[in-house]
Amino acid sequence: MAHKRMLGVLALGLALTLSACGGNNGNNGGNGAAASGGSSPAASGSSAGDQGGSGLPPVELTWYYGVAQVPPDQQLIEDEVNKIVKAKINATVKLKPIDFGSYTTKMNTASAAGERFDLVWTANWAFNYDENVKKGAFLPLDRLIDQYAPKTKASIPDFTWNATKYKGEIYAVPNYQTVTSRYGVNVIKEYADKYGLDVSKVKKLDDLEPFLEQVKQNEPGITPFMLAGPLTKFNPFSNGYDDDYGVKIGDESFKTNVIESTPEYKHFVELMHSWFEKGYINEDASTVKQIDASYNGKFAVSIEYSMKPGYEAEIKAKNGGREIVGIPLADVTTTRTSNIATLTSISRTSANPERAMMLIELVNTDPELFNLLSFGIEGKHYEKLDDKTIRVNPNGGYTASNWVFGNVFNGYLIEGQAPDTWEVTKKLNETAVVQPTFGFNFDDSAVKAENANIAAIKAEYEPLLDTGTVDPAEYLPEYLNKLKKAGVDKVQAELQRQLDAWLAENKK
Repeated sequence: MAHKRMLGVLALGLALTLSACGGNNGNNGGNGAAASGGSSPAASGSSAGDQGGSGLPPVELTWYYGVAQVPPDQQLIEDEVNKIVKAKINATVKLKPIDFGSYTTKMNTASAAGERFDLVWTANWAFNYDENVKKGAFLPLDRLIDQYAPKTKASIPDFTWNATKYKGEIYAVPNYQTVTSRYGVNVIKEYADKYGLDVSKVKKLDDLEPFLEQVKQNEPGITPFMLAGPLTKFNPFSNGYDDDYGVKIGDESFKTNVIESTPEYKHFVELMHSWFEKGYINEDASTVKQIDASYNGKFAVSIEYSMKPGYEAEIKAKNGGREIVGIPLADVTTTRTSNIATLTSISRTSANPERAMMLIELVNTDPELFNLLSFGIEGKHYEKLDDKTIRVNPNGGYTASNWVFGNVFNGYLIEGQAPDTWEVTKKLNETAVVQPTFGFNFDDSAVKAENANIAAIKAEYEPLLDTGTVDPAEYLPEYLNKLKKAGVDKVQAELQRQLDAWLAENKK
């Protein structure tokens, strides 16, 4: 099924996992200066690249985003960024990176306190996009995009824009990259080679056990299977279900399922607990927030959720130069959630939303600025191998994730990535398996309270069960019972009702 036929309003969150949020967005009546008290730029209707900074009053913007670790040379990069931004749109920007492990907590606090800031990174998996849209934390952006970011709009496919919509309006600019996902595992090549791991025979997680046992017996101090609680999730698609709504792949009736009640989920948590008991999984798995540089050289296998073209080289550059072998355990697929994995929104507290959008346009259309944010300064933080490819200096003083800032196709490749990585990525975006509910929009208005309770229960139990930390014989029935009391059946019934109506309307 082609993406071109998928232009309906897309789903607003994972089935049975949406958190309740109070009220509609108070800014739905408009966006921009009228909504936030800012003044409109003199060159209204022009993009950042067209107008430069002439005739615009000076403003300062604040931009929050996530990083693995805040780099030592952050201020140096900010100074260099502002040389470009000042010349182009007569603005300066305070870059406010926060480590991914604490990003959601810190941004929730800042947002709830009404802190004034302008640009903010958001996603389906951190500082949750859907929740914040419903809370009214972000401005609607349609008018701003049309006026101040036309080139960015044209560079991103319609189906990806549609994934950001809530009640017909866009609330974030996608940082366009791969919009596919492919679940699997990353194995440190050193250990795969040493123990003769035949990757062609690894079709499911269970198949890794003999290898993990070898690492456990022969590599003291090395964790065979490294997990981080908030980032460890049961993968529905690799187990035969639609990622977003729990519909069994191939089920023409489109019956939704509570994933936690399925035999596949039960098997997964039992396997994880077995591995935890055998010492394959790190003891602190349920509380580790992210696998950062402090764990380099300390584990053999980790879970991977994207497996985008060329990702192995990116990981090598960030994990101390250790090569990995990626083993896919599912097909390449696209869902609404994989299209909202990295986004930039404008805060409702922004005093200058027009200029904030101009900055978004600049980052997405100016390769010099994008590469500066993504990789730092040539000769210090990286060296160019050719016009398209760089070698990152891991000890240079600056590292960041290019997919946090904007359209990665405007940036450099890193050493080890094939010259055609961007072309292959774009092709996968257009040809990936489209999951059956892509295009369905679940409105949780009637079950907000239930979803809030369900989300709280999931946050308590998932890190424990999914990392194997607790015995599912005891905790899984307890978990399911609490979900039932919280109203999971009511949510599923409402979901099914809406999905059935969508099916009839779209003649599925």
